[in-house]
Amino acid sequence: MDDTLDDDQLLRYSRHILLDELGIEGQRRLLAGHALVIGAGGLGSPVALYLGTAGVGTLTLVDHDTVDLTNLQRQIAHTLARVGQPKVASAAQAVAAINPDVRVVALQERADAARLAELVAPADVVIDCSDNFATRQAVNAACVAHRKPLVAGAAIGFDGQISVYDTRDPVNPCYACLFPPDATYEEVRCSTMGVFAPLVGIIGTVQAAEALKLLAGIGSSLAGRLQMLDTRTMEWNEIRLPRQAGCPVCGPARQGT
Repeated sequence: MDDTLDDDQLLRYSRHILLDELGIEGQRRLLAGHALVIGAGGLGSPVALYLGTAGVGTLTLVDHDTVDLTNLQRQIAHTLARVGQPKVASAAQAVAAINPDVRVVALQERADAARLAELVAPADVVIDCSDNFATRQAVNAACVAHRKPLVAGAAIGFDGQISVYDTRDPVNPCYACLFPPDATYEEVRCSTMGVFAPLVGIIGTVQAAEALKLLAGIGSSLAGRLQMLDTRTMEWNEIRLPRQAGCPVCGPARQGT
């Protein structure tokens, strides 16, 4: 495959190329990259748009839902004209309007564990923008099984959180180390609890930044750190996350080591 940037690409991505840490080599890696985005709503919107603007070669978007009027308060990839359309199709149109060279695979489906295994395997990075605990656990399990870095974010009300779960390094935890799959959590949804519109933009944009760093091979990721944001005070807090030896997903017994 010819990885030479043409004149249009050199111009389009010039502000990335000017960054010493990224440069032409980093941009080439982005152009060759494949990102799997689970969810095309509040978090998935900025993720898809920023990965598209940055020139990530292939974006696979997975979401079963359609655009609703209530989504437009925060889901910036969608428009009033696309109410009723599949969210993945709407997000694909939004990306194409900015960067038509990006290959977008739009899958209107609710991916189960078997399907996630198929989708995660060819991806270079997975970004979890889903809104329920079961999907997050299933995505994490697939990423651990296929040794793929996972960028996971969540947002509800005025509170958000973001981390990277990259078990390619044996010291890093997976999502289940922090949130055990057999624990009981009260599901909260935007439809009943509400969500501050810019919050999903902030968390989703950080997810995009972490995914781009992983794809380009630059900087250090949030692996092993959970960042939490309270937008009422605009205060970030961070905690360190060790791998749990007894984790049922990434622990030694599960990994066979």
